[in-house]
Amino acid sequence: MVTRRDVASIVGLGAMTAAALAAPAVAQTAADPNESTFARIRRTKKMRIGAVGGGAPYYMKDLATGQWKGFYIDIAKGLADDMEAELEITETTWGNSVLDLQSNKIDIFFGLNPTPKRALVVDFSVPVFNNAFGILCKKDFKPKSWAELNSPDVKIAVDQGSSHDQVVSRLTPKAQISRLKTADDATAALQTGRVDAQCLITMLSLTVLKKNPSLGQFVLPTPIFATTSNAGFRRENDKTFRDYVNTWIDFNKGLGFIRNAIITNMELVGVTEADIPPGVSL
Repeated sequence: MVTRRDVASIVGLGAMTAAALAAPAVAQTAADPNESTFARIRRTKKMRIGAVGGGAPYYMKDLATGQWKGFYIDIAKGLADDMEAELEITETTWGNSVLDLQSNKIDIFFGLNPTPKRALVVDFSVPVFNNAFGILCKKDFKPKSWAELNSPDVKIAVDQGSSHDQVVSRLTPKAQISRLKTADDATAALQTGRVDAQCLITMLSLTVLKKNPSLGQFVLPTPIFATTSNAGFRRENDKTFRDYVNTWIDFNKGLGFIRNAIITNMELVGVTEADIPPGVSL
C-alpha cells in the first residue's frame, strides 16, 4: 500500500530532479550578456583567434594534420599562455577577419593594417612590427622609385580593397591598376604577363619569390613607405583586453620574443634575415 508519506516523498524527489535538470538552463540565462572579452577569457580560460589558411608566413595550416604554424600562431600562443588560457583557432580570411571580430566569433586577429576605414569599426593594438610596401616586377622591369611606377605605361596588380590597393592608388594614380579579388590573383596576373608589377608588403613579396623565383624580382621603391601589422579587436566599452595586449606586445618586443618568432617562421618558407632588404626594420 502506498501511503501519503510515500506520495510526498515521490513528489519531493520529482521536484528535486526537475530542479537539477533545470539548473544548467538557469545558469546559462544568468550569464552576463555584457561580459567583456577580457573577463570572458579569464573565466573560460579560452582565447579565440582567427587564422588564414594560405597566409604563410603569418599563418600556415598543414592540410594533412590540421596543425597550424606561423609567427602569428606562435605569438598568439605566447599571449594565451600568459593569460593562462587555451588557444582556440578559427579559420578565416583576410577579408572576413573584421566581420569575425564584429560578430564575436573571435576575440583577436593578428595581421591587420590599421587603415582609417577599418578603424571606424574595430580597435587596434600597438604595432607588432613594421612592414614596407614593395613591388614584385617582371624580369625586364626594374623601377627604382614610386615616381617611375606612376606612369600610364605601367600596369600594376593589387588585391582589391587591401592596403596594397590604397598605397598604389595614392602613389601611382597614373598607372593602369588592375584590382583583383585576392593577392594570389594579382600574382597570377604578373606571372602570365598581364601586368608589369604587383604591389605587396615586403614580407609577402619575399615569400612569393622564394616559392617561384622565375616570377621576377623584388624592388623596394624609394622613398620607402611602410605600414604596421597590428592586432584587431571587437569594439567594446571595456578596453582592458586591448590594453593588456598592448602591454604584452611592448614587453615581448623588448625581450626579442616577437622578432625571434617572425625570423624563425620566415625560415620555414625559405626566407632568411639576410633576404630582408636594407631600410626594412621589423
